Amino acid sequence: MSLDSSNFETQAVRIQADKTQFLEHSVPMYLTSGFVFEDSEEMRAAFAEEKERNLYSRFSNPNTTEFVDKMCKLEGAEDGYAFATGMAAVFSTFAALLDAGDHIVSARSVFGSTHTLFTKYFPKWNIETSYFRVDEVEKVESLIQPNTKIIYAESPTNPGVDVLDLEALGKIAKKHNLLLIIDNCFATPYLQNPIKFGADLVIHSATKLIDGQGRVLGGVTVGKAALIREIYLFSRNTGPSLSPFNAWILSKSLETLAVRVDRHCENALKLATFLETHPKVNWVKYPFLKSHPQYEVAKKQMKQGGNIVAFEVKGGVQGGKTFFDSLEVCSLSANLGDTRTIVTHPASTTHSKLADEDKQVVGITNGMVRCSVGLEHVDDVIKDIEQALAKI
Repeated sequence: MSLDSSNFETQAVRIQADKTQFLEHSVPMYLTSGFVFEDSEEMRAAFAEEKERNLYSRFSNPNTTEFVDKMCKLEGAEDGYAFATGMAAVFSTFAALLDAGDHIVSARSVFGSTHTLFTKYFPKWNIETSYFRVDEVEKVESLIQPNTKIIYAESPTNPGVDVLDLEALGKIAKKHNLLLIIDNCFATPYLQNPIKFGADLVIHSATKLIDGQGRVLGGVTVGKAALIREIYLFSRNTGPSLSPFNAWILSKSLETLAVRVDRHCENALKLATFLETHPKVNWVKYPFLKSHPQYEVAKKQMKQGGNIVAFEVKGGVQGGKTFFDSLEVCSLSANLGDTRTIVTHPASTTHSKLADEDKQVVGITNGMVRCSVGLEHVDDVIKDIEQALAKI
C-alpha cells in the first residue's frame, strides 16, 4: 500500500522500520544497546555524522526512529526526538533551547511538574517566567520582554480542560519572532495539530492516550528540524532517551489511536452531558459542550473534544472525599488516557504543589474532579459515577 495517503489511520498503521532479511510483517523489537560497524572507516564516518546510521541506542534505535517518524507524519512536523517520559520531553526541550537570562511567557494553567520547573528550577539559571490566564490571550503581548524566547501553552489544559486559541498564539509568536511550543498531550495528533496554527514545536506525554493502556512511559517532541537538532544534541549527551521496548509499544499503539480516541471522545461527551444536569455537580467543563467557555475555539481547532471531563462536586473537601471513596468501577489514579476510566483529585495529587492562590487562578477547587473517560461501556461508567454522587 502506498504511503502517499494523507489519511491519519493509514499513516499510523503503515509507517514502519525497514524489514530485515526475515521479511517480518510486524516490526521486531531491537533490544540492543549498541550497533556494530563493518570497519574502522565506517565507524569513523558514522561518529563524524558523515554517514547516517544507528550508533548507540541512547542516540537512536530502529524502534525509536519508527515511533518518531510516525509522530512527525501525524503532526506534520519536520523532525522529532523521543524521550523516556513526557516530563523528560518538556525539560529537555526547554533546556536545549534556553540560555541563562532568557524569559518564558506561559499560560498559567500547566501541568504541576511543568509549573515546578518554571518556579523552582529554571530560576536557578536566571530563567524567569511570566504567566497569562487562558482566557486572556490578548494580554500575551504585554508580557513579552526583550529577553523573551518562548511562548508556551497546553491545550486543552491539565486539569481544567481549558482551550487556548492556538492560531492567535501563533500569530503573536511570529510577529515577535518567538518560539511557540504547545503541549498537545490531551488532544493527541489525531484530534489537533498545533503546527498548522503556527507552533514551532509540539510536545506529548506518550504515556497517556498514545500508549492508551497504562503500560509504559514515554515522551516526544516534534517540530522544526533546526530546533530538533539542538534538542537531539542536548539529549544524546544528557541521556533522557526512550527505551527501544517502550518505543515498540508506543509505535504499535499508534496503529489503534484513531479508533480508540473516537470511542474515548464519544464516551466523554455522553458523560459530560449527563453531569451537566446532575444536582450534585456545580459545573462541568468539556471542550465540545456548548457551555464550555472556549467551545467555538475548540470546534475550530479540534476534531473532537478529547477524553478528559472536569467537574466540581458539591460539598467541598468532604463531598469530594465521599465521592472518590464511593466509586466502585472507576479507578483512583494519577494517570490518564487509559482504557480504564480514571478519576483524580488534582488539588491533593497532581497539582498539590501549587500554592492555594495559584490553584484558584487556574480553577482547581477542592471539589474538582478530573475524569479520564475510558473504553468501558459508557452506561457502566455513568452508573458508577451516579451512585457515588448520590452518597454525597
